[in-house]
Order: sequence, then structure tokens, then C-alpha cells
Amino acid sequence: MIKIPAGEAASGGSPSEMIDGRIAALSDWRGETLGRIRKLIKQACPDVVETWKWRGVPVWEHGGILCTGETYKAVVKTTFAKGASLDDPSGLFNSSLDGNTRRAIDFREGETINEEAFKALVRAAVAQNVKPRG
Repeated sequence: MIKIPAGEAASGGSPSEMIDGRIAALSDWRGETLGRIRKLIKQACPDVVETWKWRGVPVWEHGGILCTGETYKAVVKTTFAKGASLDDPSGLFNSSLDGNTRRAIDFREGETINEEAFKALVRAAVAQNVKPRG
């Protein structure tokens, strides 16, 4: 496993290895949270593709971008690319609520993730990405 400083872009390695490195480099609640989010995404969409974009942002894709996993000092932000078009009956979206396209969930230290509701959002994002256009 490679280690990547939290604020730097990685050079080399697969996107999955770079995400492993980001999680390890954080070594606090943010790394644990990002790792948990990643696991839930993979459970919801086993054939998800992990990518690394914008100089150091973990991105999960299936038929297009599903969501990102950004880490900040006070939050781990999961931004759903087409979140505004997804049903969110559990009210997980708590950030970027004014935009026409994206929606995000800010996870803070000590918060519990509603795992089933989160996986339902991921599955809805997959369905949105693969539905026929027209």
C-alpha cells in the first residue's frame, strides 16, 4: 500500500491504490469514514470503477460519475454528481442543496452513517447513470 499525503496528488499507482493511500495517510476519523464510505459504495455497486481525479479526489463511477469522496478538516464530503435528481427519503443530503445538479453529504466526526440509506442513494445514482436517454 502506498501512502499519499492528504493534500497532495499522487503520481503512480492505480486509482484504487491511491485511494488506499489517502485513507492510510489520513490516519484519523476522516480516514476511517472515507474507508467506510468506500466499502458501502462497493457493497451497493460491486462493479463500481474507482478513479482519481482533480489532483487527488477519489471518484466512484458506473456509467458516469456516481460520487466523490473529498476530505476536509471538519468533514468528509460525498458529492453525488446527479444528486439533485435522486430521491432522498432518509434526508441524507445536507450540503450543496441549492445547486441544480449535485447534492452532497457532509459526514462529521462521531456521526453514524445510515448505511442502508446511503447504499440506496448509490444504487439510485447507478440507475440514473444507466437509464436510457431520450
